Amino acid sequence: MARVGVCEDDPAIRRVVTDALRLAGHEPLVAHDAGEAMRLFAAPGAPAELAALVLDIGLPDGDGRDLCQALRAAGQDAPVLFLTALDALHDRLAGFGAGADDYLVKPFAVKELLARVEVLARRGTQAGARDHEIRLDPTRHALVDGSGEVALSPTEFRILAALMARPGEVVRRSALVAAAWPDGAMVSENALDSYLRRVRRKLADVDPGAAITTARGVGYRFEQSGS
Repeated sequence: MARVGVCEDDPAIRRVVTDALRLAGHEPLVAHDAGEAMRLFAAPGAPAELAALVLDIGLPDGDGRDLCQALRAAGQDAPVLFLTALDALHDRLAGFGAGADDYLVKPFAVKELLARVEVLARRGTQAGARDHEIRLDPTRHALVDGSGEVALSPTEFRILAALMARPGEVVRRSALVAAAWPDGAMVSENALDSYLRRVRRKLADVDPGAAITTARGVGYRFEQSGS
C-alpha cells in the first residue's frame, strides 16, 4: 500500500482517481485546490511519506505547475504525475520544467493511471517538508512568512521556486531559464540577471537571513541561515 496525494478539482475525475487508488490498495490523500494541497502535502506537520502525487494543472485557485514548484520548494520530494487536458509539446515541456516526473493527458485509462502511479511510487522515498521560515504560496504568487507576504511575478515565482527546491545546491543558469520561461521563448542574455536582482530584493524584505549567492560561471544557490 502506498499513500498518494491527489489534487483534482473536478468531482467526477477526483472520484475516479481516488476510487481506483483505493481498489488497488493505496491510500489517497485528497485536496480540492492548490491551497489545500499546500496545507496537506507540504505544511509543517503534514502527513509524511507520500509515495507519489497526482496533480491537476487546471486548478480553480492556481496553476498546477506553480503548485508543483511550490511543493518542491517546501521540500516535498514525492514523484509528481500531472493530469491535464493540455497535450501540446510546449505544455508537456512546461510540466517537466516545473518538476513533474510524468504526464498523463485527459481523458485517460484508469489502468494506465495506476500503472504510472505505481512506477512513480517505487522510484524513491520522500524527504519530508522542510520547516522553512519562508514559503511560496502558489495561489497568490507570493513569498510568505509568519508576519506577511511579498508579491512575486510569475517569472520571479518560478525562478525562486527552482532555487528553493534545492537549498544549498548550485542551480545552473540554464536550469533557471528552463524553469522560468516557456520552451522556445526568446530570452535575452541579461534577462535572468535582471530578474534575480528583483528576487533578491524581495527575498531580503521577507527574510534578511536568506540569500541567493552566485557560483561564478556556473549558477546560483539559495541559502538560509539556520537551514
